[in-house]
Amino acid sequence: MFIDEFSSLPPIIPRGPIAILGLGGGTAARLLLHLWPERELIGWEIDEILIDKARDYLGLSELEGKIKHGGGLTIHIDDALSDANDPEGGFAGIVVDLFSNGDVLPVLKEAETWFKLRKRLRPGGRIMINCVEEQRHGHDDDETLESTITGENHVLYAMSKAFPGEVRLFSPFPNT
Repeated sequence: MFIDEFSSLPPIIPRGPIAILGLGGGTAARLLLHLWPERELIGWEIDEILIDKARDYLGLSELEGKIKHGGGLTIHIDDALSDANDPEGGFAGIVVDLFSNGDVLPVLKEAETWFKLRKRLRPGGRIMINCVEEQRHGHDDDETLESTITGENHVLYAMSKAFPGEVRLFSPFPNT
């Protein structure tokens, strides 16, 4: 998923905070707040050095706290899958962008992870996940790609256990 696709989340979710699990340098947060400046974002990043550099060189600090129109970003340097800092009532939306060494985190291939994330949503809330790298690793044709992303060892398969009949794949790649 390209980062700009995350910006389509706010109009389809209820009012309330949006979690960004895997904040990175803040690209998704910047785009979301540019298009939806009234939204409260809560981002998690495990790499404190990355956050420090993003504040110094990418303007991440400009997004922190309350900004114009009431929105803003709160940053937690912590495990994104911990619910310790969740708001009362849950999240209206959760953006999942968790990678290590170019691959989605293995824990995202476990259904239990998605059951836990589902509990963090408020009624009507939705989750968007970036699993582009997972999709394209060595797959040149649609049939191979389809079997890979829906197979038992894939994120979307695990998600479908927690969200039966609700998982949809939107691919930025032609013919997928």
